Amino acid sequence: MGQSVVFTFIGRDQPGLVEKLSTTVADYGGNWLESRMSQLSGQFAGVVRVAVAPEQQDALCGALTALDSHGLTIVCQASDTDSATDSGLFLHIVGNDRPGIVREVSRALALQQINVVDMHTEITSAPMTGDPLFEASAEIQVPEHVALDALEDALEDISDQLSVEIDLKRP
Repeated sequence: MGQSVVFTFIGRDQPGLVEKLSTTVADYGGNWLESRMSQLSGQFAGVVRVAVAPEQQDALCGALTALDSHGLTIVCQASDTDSATDSGLFLHIVGNDRPGIVREVSRALALQQINVVDMHTEITSAPMTGDPLFEASAEIQVPEHVALDALEDALEDISDQLSVEIDLKRP
C-alpha cells in the first residue's frame, strides 16, 4: 500500500462516528492499520493510522476534514515513518488521585530525553475506601545513554513526594 496517514478526531459521542470515519478511509482506498479511541465526558476522541496510496493522501485528508459537517473536528497528517518503536520498558503508576502526577513523571522522563510511546490513565475507586485512585500505564523509549539507576532514583523521589507507587518494568 503506500504512505501512512495519521489523523486525530473529536466530536460529541453518538452512534455511527467510527462508521463515518472508516467509510471515508475505504472510499479513498485506505487500509485502517491501528487506532486508539475512547468516549470521555460525552465526547468521542481518537487517533488513527491508515495506509493510503500517495496520490490519494491529500484527497483522503480533505474528505476527513470535511466531516466537520457531522460535528467532528479532524486533524490529518502524513507520517514519514511506519516502523513501530520497541521501547523495552513500562511504567505503572498507582496512588490516591491528586493534581500533578502526570506532570511530575513526564517532567522526569523529558529531562532524561525519554520518549513516552504509549500511555493510558484512569481514575477508579479505591477498593476499601472508595476514594479516587489514579492509575497509569506507559510504554517508554529510553535512550541507550540513560542510566537506569538514575531514572529509578528520579521516579523514587517522585513516588515519595506524591505518595504514589511507580514501578519500572521490562517486558
